Amino acid sequence: MAVKNKATRPLGAQISHMLKDRGVDVIFGIPGVHNQEMYRGIEEAGITHVLARHEQGAGFMADGYARATGRPGVCYIITGPGLCNAMTPLGQAYSDSVPVLAISSCLDETAARRGQLHQMRDQESAAACVCDWSHEGRSAEAVYDLVDRALYEFQSKRPRPKHIMVPIALGEAEAHAAPPPCDLPVAPPHLRPMAGAAQVDKVAGMLRAATMPLIVYGGGVSQAGAQEAAQSVARKLGAAVFTTYAARGVVAAGYPLNYGASLPRPDSADVIAAADVVLIVGSELAEVDLWRDELGVTGQVIRVDLDPAELDHPRADIAVVSDAKAFLEALDKSLPEGGESGWSARDVAAARTRWRVENEAERPGIVPVCDALRAALPADTMIYSDMTQFAYVAKEVWDMDRPGHWHHPYGFGTLGYALPASIGGAVARRGKPTVCIAGDYGFQFTLQELGVAVELGLSLPILLWDNGKLKEIEDSMVRAQIAPNAVIAHNPDFGMLARAYGAHAVAPRSLEELRLATQSAFAADRPTLIYMTPALAGG
Repeated sequence: MAVKNKATRPLGAQISHMLKDRGVDVIFGIPGVHNQEMYRGIEEAGITHVLARHEQGAGFMADGYARATGRPGVCYIITGPGLCNAMTPLGQAYSDSVPVLAISSCLDETAARRGQLHQMRDQESAAACVCDWSHEGRSAEAVYDLVDRALYEFQSKRPRPKHIMVPIALGEAEAHAAPPPCDLPVAPPHLRPMAGAAQVDKVAGMLRAATMPLIVYGGGVSQAGAQEAAQSVARKLGAAVFTTYAARGVVAAGYPLNYGASLPRPDSADVIAAADVVLIVGSELAEVDLWRDELGVTGQVIRVDLDPAELDHPRADIAVVSDAKAFLEALDKSLPEGGESGWSARDVAAARTRWRVENEAERPGIVPVCDALRAALPADTMIYSDMTQFAYVAKEVWDMDRPGHWHHPYGFGTLGYALPASIGGAVARRGKPTVCIAGDYGFQFTLQELGVAVELGLSLPILLWDNGKLKEIEDSMVRAQIAPNAVIAHNPDFGMLARAYGAHAVAPRSLEELRLATQSAFAADRPTLIYMTPALAGG
């Protein structure tokens, strides 16, 4: 038998070696007959593979991994249904600016052949609907170029998912190794757009002249790691601050003019209208940030964003295309100490108290559970939440002490996100505390990924909020004067279900028992499902 040329490997194997050379150490996915060549080189390259139970889970795990690390999350998926199953997490990653790289197999030829296994009309275009781009590599060199292009753009542009297709026969064919990676630092600041000195000076002058400056910090500030500069700028100006949900923790809860993540409160528009200059950094101010049509600005507007497409609404008196960290650090240097404004710390505290009471009235019983859990979690806990009423309340009343530690399916708003995403985060953060928060309905979208968490021995508390129905939808129907229907489904015994997968399960009957159960879960040898109901807080 002839010995293969040692200078070559099948392209599928070379892809794994290329990714390893570029810093990828974990891949999430499911092997199939079409993409099995990509699995030939995983172990040889020294990459850890996490076997998901569904391609949707693999995509969410890659998303959770990326949010935890700031590095790309990678998933291997098969032709046709595998790609379609992963489109939901890819859409989520697109809406929330998460660097996910999906590499799938594809059929060699589809125009003249019909009825092939996993065949679909246009796989490339299907993925393009939810990704920044989707392309087929038709040679080894093209595949290598696409991988490097994706990794480069994750660092230099707004990070959004990319999809690369590798034809089956090409993946099986012998190929030379990919070229060595370019010698770039992990987060090269020179790759991102930078504000010019004249622009920074102009912004600084406008803000210094303001008597009621207000800042809105978005997720782009959190992603850029600009917490220190963001806080310093606010303090020097004496500015009031709002953060979007994705930017929670960018400004310390103890900052006296911090209104928190309360932009969706209707009367926050009145607060914003009182500002004479509003600086908006790293936020597109989407529907899911405001839950109203307009921010409420009446004064001058300064917008700063990495993505120039986000600078037109609301209209800006000064629009700056820049990396958030670079801009805020430059602005910080240009501002003197001792700035004062007309904002009142007493008014800010009163507003926050009022909004907290509103949250408790709108969704009773959740606020005290949030308080109990927040006190129970160790420092540096990273939280992944699903679309559930518990998270909707927590996003406003649960102050974070650092940015980038609460992840939620903000934009696309998909159910089933929390469990697989938290698994990806826990894989990235071995030895550090990670938590999953899900509702009874959404949890069942991806509950099969419990098997992955057990298989990996993750000390993962899974906080399951069971209100016995699609309560948010029921409330919306009532507000719309629609008789609630199709909002109640038969639930399983979640504790027995978790144990069937090999996980631990507990059902605390008081807030103190909840605290103890959560702390015990961090020391467990496997995941722990912690079952919560509104009765926990007397709801």
